[in-house]
Amino acid sequence: MAESRPKPTDIRLHQQSRVLETAFDDGARFKLPCEYLRVYSPSAEVRGHGPGQEVLQMGKEKVNIVAIEPVGSYAVMLRFDDGHDTGIYSWETLYELGAKRKEYWEAYLRRLKDAGHERNPQPYDDLMRGD
Repeated sequence: MAESRPKPTDIRLHQQSRVLETAFDDGARFKLPCEYLRVYSPSAEVRGHGPGQEVLQMGKEKVNIVAIEPVGSYAVMLRFDDGHDTGIYSWETLYELGAKRKEYWEAYLRRLKDAGHERNPQPYDDLMRGD
């Protein structure tokens, strides 16, 4: 029997707050800041072509999404105002980014600190630390 994977029932961009809100058919809802989605883009530019080739994204606090384009019936392409538009966010990727947002966000903040980068606090930071 095939494993059922959650599919989105709603995707809404709140441009002013720079947050993408997603709802899935299993009842899960996530609010994901554009910065978070940008720094965890599934593109080769960000993730590299293999383990250990990830590129730390810095200075993305004010990035916003300018377009959301469907990719078949399995994903969306997010176009960011910094010109980044090569990541295809499958439903599985969006769900994982939502479900693990606290863990991934803390890892991102640690990597920035280790690189000596000071990140400007943003209004959505509390959202990312919460459950």
